[in-house]
Amino acid sequence: MAYDRYVAICHPLHYALMMNKKICCSLIAASWIAGALDAISVEVFISDFSFCSFNEINHFFCEPNALMKLSCSDVFGLEIVILILGMFVAVLPFLLILISYAYIIKSILKIRSTESRSKAFSTCSSHLIVVNIFCVTVSCMYMRPPSLHSPELDKLFSFLYTVFVPMLNPIIYSLRNQEVKNAFRKVRFGKQ
Repeated sequence: MAYDRYVAICHPLHYALMMNKKICCSLIAASWIAGALDAISVEVFISDFSFCSFNEINHFFCEPNALMKLSCSDVFGLEIVILILGMFVAVLPFLLILISYAYIIKSILKIRSTESRSKAFSTCSSHLIVVNIFCVTVSCMYMRPPSLHSPELDKLFSFLYTVFVPMLNPIIYSLRNQEVKNAFRKVRFGKQ
């Protein structure tokens, strides 16, 4: 999405050329492959663990941190793998997104029309807010020292990045549509 915004704002006349089907498919494939490699490496470590007699996971899904708490095995190696993967899966993409937004903001500031500049900032700010919430919660979940892990915090962070952030996207993008805004005003204020 950050690349799409970057191309749309910084290179609007080349948008169709730079956001062609091949590029979109490559971006999607890279996301899926990175996610799969991240999950597989963690699953390989966890599959070698032995678990104690108490096997009830104190979480709403099978989270690696919750499984580490149940394990009788030494989990230090997995903690290091999760920290290293966190750098590649959370921090690196977040930095790339910030760099693309630095270019976007630089281009927006060159726009002479206040209305156009405001519209461009509005379009990008909602995406940047969602990305920030996601990256911060994922980083807090997986890149905290083990001594700071608690089941309650883990559940909160997991809820934020698995439920709250995906729920925000349709709300944010549908409220950008003028027809949806008008319908919302009619329902809220009873105007016809």
